[in-house]
Amino acid sequence: MQRYSAFAVAREALRHHRGWGRAWGAPEPKAHYDTVIVGAGGHGLATAYWLGKRFGIRDVAVIEKGWLGGGNTGRNTTIIRSNYLQDPSAAIYEKSRALYETMSQDINYNVMFSPRGVMMLAQTEHEVRGYRRTAQANALQGVETQFISPRRVKELCPILNIDGPRYPVLGALWQPRGGTARHDAVAWGYARACSDMGMDVIQQCEVTAVRSEAGQVTGIETTRGTIGCGRLGIVVAGHSGVLADMAGFRLPIESVALQALVSEPIKPCMDVVVMANTVHGYMSQSDKGEMVIGGGADGYNNYTQRGSFHHIEETVRALVETFPMISRLKMLRQWGGIVDMTGDRSPIISRTPLGGCYINCGWGTGGFKAIPGSGWAMAELMAKGASPLAEAFTLDRFRQGRFIDESVAAGVAH
Repeated sequence: MQRYSAFAVAREALRHHRGWGRAWGAPEPKAHYDTVIVGAGGHGLATAYWLGKRFGIRDVAVIEKGWLGGGNTGRNTTIIRSNYLQDPSAAIYEKSRALYETMSQDINYNVMFSPRGVMMLAQTEHEVRGYRRTAQANALQGVETQFISPRRVKELCPILNIDGPRYPVLGALWQPRGGTARHDAVAWGYARACSDMGMDVIQQCEVTAVRSEAGQVTGIETTRGTIGCGRLGIVVAGHSGVLADMAGFRLPIESVALQALVSEPIKPCMDVVVMANTVHGYMSQSDKGEMVIGGGADGYNNYTQRGSFHHIEETVRALVETFPMISRLKMLRQWGGIVDMTGDRSPIISRTPLGGCYINCGWGTGGFKAIPGSGWAMAELMAKGASPLAEAFTLDRFRQGRFIDESVAAGVAH
């Protein structure tokens, strides 16, 4: 596959850009693969990439019922951070954040990683105590964070109103090496790298059944025929429960919509990511000038990918006090993604009761930031049977009561 470089861009410019090939192939499914990954979002593609890159497993098919990256990977607000409280969470998110820093070079595709910094506002005394605790935990975990003063918050983000009448800013948990990346580019780059290793990325191919014999997975039924496999990875976010039911087991998750919106583009005015848990909203500015705004998940189970008026009303109302300037902006577009939530708001990366079948789900509202680390851990689990990054996130923890509670400790769970 053609390597992207400044020289290649200059050469193709002289050819009127007629020499570019397909970024990834469009193969027909084969009858059998060593490994099948269901879900061609960021997590599924990252799993396939690391299977090939680290373990040489390249007889792999990545199956997607729609189009590549058309699920949550293309429907999020692109925040990348690792300032979680619990040790297992901090380990996998910090691994992921570090992998984002070199991703563009590793896969030869510009994912537009921007380490602009992420701050989580403390607007109550309870949050001040909680974030100071998290900063101390992060220091022990080797994650670079610090609790900063209101004055420093204002210096980093001048458009913030730190003297709000109801919720003044009392400080913030600041992670200077957090940031954002281009969500579509992450999926496209991984797909290109997987295709270059000889893997098949198969779109418009919905799984209709999981086949097994004597408690061992043997393949899947799809809308494009039967595909046999020795190992099966289920990485389908909000539809994990549906695939698990096909495989004969249940998951402790629920699916809800998480909505977001962007404003009309404006001149640069904000070069950090700000999250505010008390008013429950977060915002950053894209490279195109749009203000990217999000809030909490819907309060009821659903599978919709559309936005709703109540989300605009609640989220924007919450943020206007902290960012008064957004009251004058017009909304450009709105969308939703289907997120999979566990009871402790931590993921599941685990073997399943069906032999040869593995599951990666439960990332809830924080899946994008975890993509490379999640793929690293899932690939290691599938290739070796165990992964240090994944060992705390097994299905068994819910039966054993070993919860990894990030529902409150992490602040806004995005």
